[in-house]
Amino acid sequence: MADTERTFFEYLVYVSENRSPLDFMLVADHIDKFFYGALLTIEITVLALFIGGVMAIPLAIARAYRHRWLNAPIFGFTYFFRGTPLLVQTYLVYYGLAQFDFVRESFLWDPILSSPWWCALITFSLNTAGYTTEFLRGAIENTAKGEIEAARACGMSPARVIRRIVLPSAFRRALPAYSNEVIFMLHSSVVLSTITLQDILGVGRWLNGRYYLAYEGFITAMLFYMVLVFLISKGFRIWEKRWLGHLRARVAAEN
Repeated sequence: MADTERTFFEYLVYVSENRSPLDFMLVADHIDKFFYGALLTIEITVLALFIGGVMAIPLAIARAYRHRWLNAPIFGFTYFFRGTPLLVQTYLVYYGLAQFDFVRESFLWDPILSSPWWCALITFSLNTAGYTTEFLRGAIENTAKGEIEAARACGMSPARVIRRIVLPSAFRRALPAYSNEVIFMLHSSVVLSTITLQDILGVGRWLNGRYYLAYEGFITAMLFYMVLVFLISKGFRIWEKRWLGHLRARVAAEN
């Protein structure tokens, strides 16, 4: 039995090296590194989405209600992070801040700003906060006036109207757009490989460079991203069915 397994393994190695356009055995030997890269990619993406989402809620409320002092600065914040590439933003934080002596001498330098992981998390969080703020603002502004008037008629305070009526309704309407933002952030995570972090693409580039390959690492990275996007899309479809089920029932009744 052992001889048969060894013969089959040797045959796979021969096919992989000589017959297959993709050296799949070499990829299999380093698949653990790709899983590590996927873990790093998911870790930073999820944390950035969470932090950016928490930041976006009060910013979107201030923008939607046209707060006198906050509306203009928040607009400037969102315009900057939506109007410039994420790669440039990451470089400004990771490479740019190190040029200032007061930054290197501050208490934030050693634990945070000197680390590529923290610089990436900060930049990604601010970037997704800018995008999420704007489409959440639109969802808040499109809340049906009848819902708000009914809540006020029931004696709800403005803060309670926002918390119990406006935000839940806005979250449901913004869910399809937010799924695109999650996928966008996952794709944008390829920036991590440019600041020495071994994300999925970084591992693929390392594999190609070490073994002088043309595309094995890139194809493997592509497959990993496709699987992650499929899982994200599937998860959001389930989420939308749960949150937007009442709308489907209304459409079916009208038809």
